[in-house]
Amino acid sequence: MERIKDAIWRFVKRYRKYALLFCDLLIWNISFYVSFAINRNSLSIIDFDTTFLTYLGLVNVCFLVTFLSFKLYDKIWRYADAEDFFYVGMATLCANVLFFTLTILCGIKMSMRMNFLFLITSVFAVLMFRVLYRLNKLLENVSTEDFINKKRLLIVGGGDSTALLLREISKHSGEYLPVAIVDDDSEKIGRNMMGVKIAGSTEKIPEICEKLDVEVILFSIVSISNVERRRILDICAKTNLEVRIIPNVYDVVTSGISVESAIRKIRVEDLLGREPIVFDKSRYGGYLIGKTVLVTGGGGSIGSELCRQIASLSPKKLIILDVYENSAYEIQQELKMKYGDKLNLSVEIVTICDKKQLEEIFAKEAVDVVFHAAAHKHVPLMEGNPEEAVKNNIYGTINLLDCADKYGVNKFVQISTDKAVNPTNVMGATKRVCEMLVQSKDKESKTEFVAVRFGNVLGSNGSVIPLFEKQIKKMGPVTVTHPEIIRYFMTIPEAVSLVMTAGGLAKGGEIFVLDMGAPVKIKDLAENLIRLSGFVPHEDIKIEYTGLRPGEKLYEELLMDEEGIQKTKSKKIYIGHPIEFNAQEFKKQLDELWSICHEAGEEEIVAMLSKIVPTFKRQDNKNN
Repeated sequence: MERIKDAIWRFVKRYRKYALLFCDLLIWNISFYVSFAINRNSLSIIDFDTTFLTYLGLVNVCFLVTFLSFKLYDKIWRYADAEDFFYVGMATLCANVLFFTLTILCGIKMSMRMNFLFLITSVFAVLMFRVLYRLNKLLENVSTEDFINKKRLLIVGGGDSTALLLREISKHSGEYLPVAIVDDDSEKIGRNMMGVKIAGSTEKIPEICEKLDVEVILFSIVSISNVERRRILDICAKTNLEVRIIPNVYDVVTSGISVESAIRKIRVEDLLGREPIVFDKSRYGGYLIGKTVLVTGGGGSIGSELCRQIASLSPKKLIILDVYENSAYEIQQELKMKYGDKLNLSVEIVTICDKKQLEEIFAKEAVDVVFHAAAHKHVPLMEGNPEEAVKNNIYGTINLLDCADKYGVNKFVQISTDKAVNPTNVMGATKRVCEMLVQSKDKESKTEFVAVRFGNVLGSNGSVIPLFEKQIKKMGPVTVTHPEIIRYFMTIPEAVSLVMTAGGLAKGGEIFVLDMGAPVKIKDLAENLIRLSGFVPHEDIKIEYTGLRPGEKLYEELLMDEEGIQKTKSKKIYIGHPIEFNAQEFKKQLDELWSICHEAGEEEIVAMLSKIVPTFKRQDNKNN
């Protein structure tokens, strides 16, 4: 018996379209019979004459033609929504109008009462059949256990993206159960969207979450400013619930992946509270089109993103230079997969300290533009290894500057850091020397040498955010060096946008800086990440203060007092006025530093750096 049932079910599933048509035929005929019987005040078929059969045949023809014209059997009714039911109602109404018109044209007399009865019964029966079918499929997919296991979801945003999101969630029996929506449009509040009530404004999020036992908050607003996003996320953080975000539900649906798999955790870039900086390719990218571009440190966080964005500008050739072959290989394979033979790409595994090999590359490749991202940048590690910091960061840069000048490079863009401003550590001091090298070299060369200075990069190798995320995943503790420490933050794409725009704006000798908005207190950042991960700071996950690391200061600066700023064509990018220094004395000091690196110890190296960079005041923070 079970085999027979399974066979019938498989047949119905395979020929579902025809099964639905057969059910509709029964509904049309039964509806007409009931209407005819009521009109005749008799349920007996015996009394019906041939007129009934004529009417019935005409009904089936009219309904069949109309329903096929509306393509109702091409729809998947287990996922039907309000729009689909509207089309069914319209199709049934049109079928009735067609039937009524044909009876008049054929000279068949039918009372208005009969027509009205048939219209009501047919519309009701056809719609009710599909409603019951849809409800049955929902009940099949959602058991009591499913409701218990699903996470109760509050959705932020009552726009088109949320409607699409709800439709996708309803199609798949996943882990979320939407219980409410919030939206700041007062006209929407109190209404329902696909059965889910818009319960209030974003200000009511904590109250609604408590009332409805919400377990997860989902941010589903596509078009919103970063300032407004941060305001809403700050409200969400007060609930101590897990907050998730779906970047763009439209892109997710068209990509073919499930919506639930695209829902991600809140990232720090969602909390920046300012508009992202985007590279204007049409305005500033022309200097890279059809050019040979070399990226040092091309496998690193900044370098690899530079390679991605440069590749999109159709360069003549892109050269990735890195000493670490694994990271260089990864970006090489990524670009090959994306561009194939369209991108002329090569990889050079070379240290920038090897001038001979650099000379060979520059002589062979006829490089037009250099982006110099290769550097030792980890502050505490460089405090313990000042000799390596000096050799790689300073003398590696000198090698590149000399090659760029000798072989006629058009533009050279040096990646710098806010730690170069009034440095308190060896790494910052070496990067300040690099800025001075760039400004000095620009005065004696036809090549346009510039430096780009920015703050901490979110998600870069060695940055604090990945560490926080790992610590939260392990339930803490989250380690912060000092409760008052603050930093400027930017995303990797923003940093690269600044670098590439600077290249487009460069005339030579500039130090470009970014308006990065207000600095962020690291303690607040850690607490928000904990809250938005669904935990209570200092209770569920502890925050430990470990003391400032060697060379670390409480706050970073983007400009020295002597520099001042000058506006550029880009609203978010400024130029720091160069500080004058004696170039001849500078070169002598560099020669002396080179000798010290090979003959003396750490203290002598740091002392010499302090002579070259008068604003360098090293702090070891051993007592913090």
